[in-house]
Amino acid sequence: MKTLLITGIGGLTPRSIATIIREKYPDYHLIGIDANKKSMGFFMKTKGRNLVDEYYVCPRCDAPDYFPFIEKLVAAKHVDYAFVQPEAEIVAWGDYYDKNGQFPVEVFMGCKRLSESLRDKSVMAQLLEGTHFIPKTIKVTQTEPKFEEVESQIGFPCWIRATEGTGGFGSLRLDNIDSYKSWLFINRKIQEFTVSEFLTGRHLANQMLYYNNEYVKGAALECAEYVMANTAPSHVTGNTHFARFLNEDRINKFCDDCVKYLCDKLKVPAHGILSFDLKEDKNGNLKVTEVNIRHMAYTGVMAHVGFDLISDTMTIMEDGNADRIERDRFHHYNKPYVFLRDVDVEPVILEDEDVFDNPTML
Repeated sequence: MKTLLITGIGGLTPRSIATIIREKYPDYHLIGIDANKKSMGFFMKTKGRNLVDEYYVCPRCDAPDYFPFIEKLVAAKHVDYAFVQPEAEIVAWGDYYDKNGQFPVEVFMGCKRLSESLRDKSVMAQLLEGTHFIPKTIKVTQTEPKFEEVESQIGFPCWIRATEGTGGFGSLRLDNIDSYKSWLFINRKIQEFTVSEFLTGRHLANQMLYYNNEYVKGAALECAEYVMANTAPSHVTGNTHFARFLNEDRINKFCDDCVKYLCDKLKVPAHGILSFDLKEDKNGNLKVTEVNIRHMAYTGVMAHVGFDLISDTMTIMEDGNADRIERDRFHHYNKPYVFLRDVDVEPVILEDEDVFDNPTML
């Protein structure tokens, strides 16, 4: 019996990963860890089984006793592989590799330099500055708000969000300088933001797998509506309520071109799972708003409609290579699937959205 460690098990994405592994790898022994003793993943069940077989409260990944804890756990529980999901932990594990020449246990992730550069949105914006990949963007801080630059270089309306974190953290459309000043005051505990041109088109997402600089596979979707949107000033909560799976090759190509540009500039290989958030401008041109260095929250939903990067990750860790992974750079779903998500319920997948106009089809 193999043992798999899943970090950050309280988060939505690690819980989704654990659910798929329970379904497809029922003989695996799952261990979940989280720094929060009230982590939901510790206490959940799926298909009549506990989501994880064992769970432990761990130190924060920036604490000096974090990796001694990991090393002791891996040795004591004979851990074979690990899914490391929170971005702070991914960067920390990359740093561990740089210092030790190996990971604490077999994982599938990119290098520290790429992870650090993409985790901080202001660094990513600097790397992509002057290209067609991103909207006009500047970094601002509480001490250097750059009021004149925001007005002259970006203009209003514009979009503000925190440089770190996902889910539209600290996000809002700003319509004038007064709203900008108010937002800085309200969010004074957040030190850094990016301000960018306001994009009016669709919100798109793309999840991609790279292995040793080879683009192996990718698939796209549209995030059309958000869970509890009215609770956020921006109406973007980061949790998608309604989404459409898309067969649009241009999205995959655009994201792959962006990855190649970034990796060439950083002089590092593309490796691991990369997840894009994108918006279209008024002319339908794609613009990158975020690149996550991990599986995205709906990775489990994608697995149920034929694009399963969770099982692919397991295969790569088990084999030590990507030889058995299907090359599928422009994945096309076999039906026009859509999905619905909400709080405290499993996602619902529908074969198309005609059912909304024809209730009897349900």
